[in-house]
Amino acid sequence: MKKINLCILAFIAGLALFTSCKKSSNSSSVSGIQKTIGNVITGDTLCGGIKGTLQSNKTYILSCPVSINFGDTVLMQSGVTINVVNPNAYFLVQGVFISLGTQAAPNWVTVSSITKQDNATTANTPSSDPAFTSPNRWCGFACDSSCPLFILKWTHVEFAGQNYASTPPISSLTGGNPSWPIYFKNANGYCIVEDSWFYGTTDDAVRFAGGRIYFVRNTFEKQGYIGGDCLNAKHGTVGTMAYNLFVGTATNGTKASDKGTGSTPTCEIDMFNNTYVDGGYRQVQTGRSGDIDYEQGAYGQSYNNLIVNCKFGFRIVGNPIADTALCLYGYNYSYGDADSLVDQFYPVGYISEPKSTNIPNPSSFLPANYASNLGETYDAPTLVGANNPMFVTYTNIGSSANININYASGSNFHLQSGSPAIGKGFTGFTPVTSPGGPAISLGGSLTIPVDPTFGATSPLVTPGVDIGCYQSNGTTGNQH
Repeated sequence: MKKINLCILAFIAGLALFTSCKKSSNSSSVSGIQKTIGNVITGDTLCGGIKGTLQSNKTYILSCPVSINFGDTVLMQSGVTINVVNPNAYFLVQGVFISLGTQAAPNWVTVSSITKQDNATTANTPSSDPAFTSPNRWCGFACDSSCPLFILKWTHVEFAGQNYASTPPISSLTGGNPSWPIYFKNANGYCIVEDSWFYGTTDDAVRFAGGRIYFVRNTFEKQGYIGGDCLNAKHGTVGTMAYNLFVGTATNGTKASDKGTGSTPTCEIDMFNNTYVDGGYRQVQTGRSGDIDYEQGAYGQSYNNLIVNCKFGFRIVGNPIADTALCLYGYNYSYGDADSLVDQFYPVGYISEPKSTNIPNPSSFLPANYASNLGETYDAPTLVGANNPMFVTYTNIGSSANININYASGSNFHLQSGSPAIGKGFTGFTPVTSPGGPAISLGGSLTIPVDPTFGATSPLVTPGVDIGCYQSNGTTGNQH
């Protein structure tokens, strides 16, 4: 491991020694003893420079941009709500930010003046949906190159994506352009997000310009208005995106591109056991993916993904070309309710290779010697509605009438007993974030800190025996 990584891990260890576990005055009704860092942040309005602990059960008002300086830490105990009242507000994170929501008492960063509109009408007319267009949306978390650690656990992040003012918080961002709920750019820092929810934004949900990342068991709804990906990793980013649920994305749910410069590692992202539903319908550019994308020198392992009613399927880009020698994939499951969808399980004009382990088996419907990168088309009408993955509740499956639904409420994307996706996962690979994982671009394994407060929750995720983000054993995989 590089010396700077050791320094960051030492910083995290020192931070753990600095903190104390004690019962806060109002935390017992939520989870008993809560972690406290430094001083308790007094008052209920957040503005300017802050550090210390946001107390459980309290509601805070984010009234202007907030900065967390390098060397400082902000920790949210469980059951905290931050209500954003200023569209120009954001968190500039140059130090450490940790949100410790729990399943029983999640944390919220939201805009209470915006009401969710989860119905088919607004799904089909996104211009009327405030999740994409409200002037009250805010500017998210901007993590600068000095941020060594950013952690969200069981946290809702809602209604970001407001355009930055003429002077954005970080020089690599552009004034007048949409913000992202999370922007992370420290190639040697750690960005860990578990069991959290992202709802509503204009462009990408998370943009990585470098980082050691670990994004697992999260839910993404209404990400991207007329473009934008959910998890968009660039040069210098290495890590795992697994067991996430993506519903109604504008473009990709998970994307890896080595676009960028510098000596930081090549973009290496593992994408496995994710579920992608109704992706790709708001993207105004043609041919963009609706679920998985590798391009421009990036690579990784991608197995056990469930792709349902997405406009385009799994995409390996030939120009600028991904690192095809190191793109390892298969055991991915595709389903479509329209001929136009099943005819793009292998998107025409790209170099995604049909794999015999995929469901449905490519040999059952593709022409002999099929080559999608040559622009070859195919027609597979018998696949329409075939191989239903058998979600517990999703009324839009089985009909192409509302295939661009973009919200999860009212649905249950767990697999019913007897689903053809159960038991079909591939477990014979080691993720980049597992001990002994490949981390080829780092020249060795990627070490993700494991700690209840200052790291990922143990154990780190491994491949699932079922395809998709929900596992039939109920104890692994997405818990939403």
